[in-house]
Amino acid sequence: MASIGQYQLGDVLGVGTVGTVYGGKDLENGQNIAIKILLPQISVHSNIARRFQREMSILEKLEHPHIVRYLSGGEESGRLYYAMELVDSGSLKDELTIHGRLPWQQVCSYGIQICSALQYAHNHGIVHRDLKPSNLFMDESGKLKLGDFGVARDTYQADLTDSGLTVGTYAYMSPEQICAESTISDKADLYSLGCLLYEMLSGHQPFEGANFAQIFEQHLHHDPPPVRKTVPDCPEQLEEMIVSLMAKKPEERPFNARFVQGFLSELLEQQGDCPSRKLAVLKKDYSGLSQYAKVSWAMVATLLLLIVVAIFVVLWLQYLVA
Repeated sequence: MASIGQYQLGDVLGVGTVGTVYGGKDLENGQNIAIKILLPQISVHSNIARRFQREMSILEKLEHPHIVRYLSGGEESGRLYYAMELVDSGSLKDELTIHGRLPWQQVCSYGIQICSALQYAHNHGIVHRDLKPSNLFMDESGKLKLGDFGVARDTYQADLTDSGLTVGTYAYMSPEQICAESTISDKADLYSLGCLLYEMLSGHQPFEGANFAQIFEQHLHHDPPPVRKTVPDCPEQLEEMIVSLMAKKPEERPFNARFVQGFLSELLEQQGDCPSRKLAVLKKDYSGLSQYAKVSWAMVATLLLLIVVAIFVVLWLQYLVA
């Protein structure tokens, strides 16, 4: 049986535009793993090879329970490859294909996990740029893991995307990605998150059309149909959060993924009689987040009060001197 590095290759799990993913086994410890190998016919393109190496370096620095774990990588006989943990219980795309749409409580639970992964990546300067159901994989316990950082941007390094080129999947791309703006921030991932939450709730993407041009035009100039028209049991606050995430201007979206995570956790605690088979465990995992969010807002309020008092004292002293 074929091997590469210390890994024995098994069946093909998937084929992408630049690489093939195999199941396999670590010959040193017997662990079942997944191996991504750059397609040989495009390995000669230096920019694609550099992007593949960038993907490896990005994954190497990300170790989080909701991100697919990188194991090792290298080059053998001119073939670039890397090994990662095997997450073979399907994807969020499979879940949506089977169920159509998900209960809002389950959507919140998945959203909490996705936000946790995004915030961790953003803290390390990584913008995923291709958040979508097929890039969210499920482990045996039903928890999500974010994978496929092939077009991700490391904001601490030079961008390998040619100027003027769009990067991402058009159904989930932010307006700034569509316009190929030179500075793409973590707010682009928040826009994609809004599209994703919308799809999980409604069973369809927020914008649909006969071709990508029609969908791009809607991303740029239109609001999605109100989700509560088709999902009346969706809490109004959740619909408002999705609208905020999908704001056309990045600065009008929520501050960061952690804020959205706190909001979703708070919503579950306030309204969540959770029908999902896994929500009780997931909710318990994040139960401390709402307390953290309350403490954070209390700290902000205290700081603002101190600033106001300081300004008042300065003005009073100036008045006495005068």
